[in-house]
Amino acid sequence: MMHLQGERHKAGRINWLRAAVLGANDGAISVASLVVGVAAAGAPQHSILLTGVAGLVAGAMSMAAGEYVSVQSQADTETADLETEKRELEIEPESELAELTAIYENRGLDQALARVVAGKLMSHDALGAHARDELGITETLRARPIQAALSSAGSFVAGAIIPLATAWLAPVALIAEVSYATALVALVLLGGTAAYAGGAPVARGAVRVAFWGALAMGLTAGVGRLFGATV
Repeated sequence: MMHLQGERHKAGRINWLRAAVLGANDGAISVASLVVGVAAAGAPQHSILLTGVAGLVAGAMSMAAGEYVSVQSQADTETADLETEKRELEIEPESELAELTAIYENRGLDQALARVVAGKLMSHDALGAHARDELGITETLRARPIQAALSSAGSFVAGAIIPLATAWLAPVALIAEVSYATALVALVLLGGTAAYAGGAPVARGAVRVAFWGALAMGLTAGVGRLFGATV
């Protein structure tokens, strides 16, 4: 006897995974760049830590606010589209049935079967059928602004703690070098983990994140040494 089991797809991870990866990546790179840049300029350890903490707080709030506004705009658009579709279903149900039938015909069903399928789905959940097949809106991929904001802020803090802890524990004379190396290792692990969770090639994801992190930290260190002053 066969037992059907629910399949697990990676598409359901898209919203939170995107926000989490962006937040952690930004936290590690931006705070590590600040730490490396200020350390390269010859600042004392307490100034380096203060700069890092300020970058953590400001960055986490910025990530949360930016992600919330962005995803809320998407949610508002989805809500407006659903309200429009709801009105159309109330006013012109036959026209909406024909529209859904045409969608299924374009996907390969013959007209008679497409109309039967459309009728069955609309009798069960008309708005859900049109949201999914006409508008491309599904519960799995719905915009969730609060979830995205919290995920971004939390992951930013998680990423930023690594260079901060390094700046606190590393020898003062080697803060820039140790922070650079530690952040680079963290970015490799972050990129690889994110790629694995999303079903992408692990090595490619790790190299991509590490490359941009190394570039950002290298440029900031160069600016710090060039001007020789704290920021």
